[in-house]
Amino acid sequence: MEWLWLLIGFFIANVLGYGGGPASIPLMYREIVTNHAWATPEEFSNILALGNALPGPIATKIAAFVGYDVGGWFGSLVALAATVVPSAVALIILLNILQKHRQSPIVKGMTLLVQPVIAIMMLVLTWQMGESAIESIGWLQSLIIAAVAFWLMQLRKVHPAIVIVGAFAYGGIVIPHLPA
Repeated sequence: MEWLWLLIGFFIANVLGYGGGPASIPLMYREIVTNHAWATPEEFSNILALGNALPGPIATKIAAFVGYDVGGWFGSLVALAATVVPSAVALIILLNILQKHRQSPIVKGMTLLVQPVIAIMMLVLTWQMGESAIESIGWLQSLIIAAVAFWLMQLRKVHPAIVIVGAFAYGGIVIPHLPA
């Protein structure tokens, strides 16, 4: 029966995730962590970080991992299908419609008004993950890691995947040896 919840959960998260993987991540978080408890907030953070370090779309990697964790290979296929098939079908249909009405001010207005909603969803997810990090490693470590990541990516132009791998290494080597 769990495969049915995988199908419904990933279908909802990906159908409503307008804007691609980053926009669906907060919705996936809600389904995976809040609604079904398939992962803890810390586990979701790790899944997200590892998924971002690997090539390809983030939503499919999260779906494959969580689906496998919950229901084995069949669960992985169900979660992947719920993630990919609705988007592929909608893409084909909507591109045909948008092509016919691309000059419409209504279509232009709809796409512009969705952007602030996505920004707020990403901000809420960032806040939730920040709270989880502070609970796990403390505010000082969280602030230092965030500052170093910002410095590396924004000022030194280091690729985010390298920063994520560095943060994994730091978390695996340094964090366990710090006094509690």
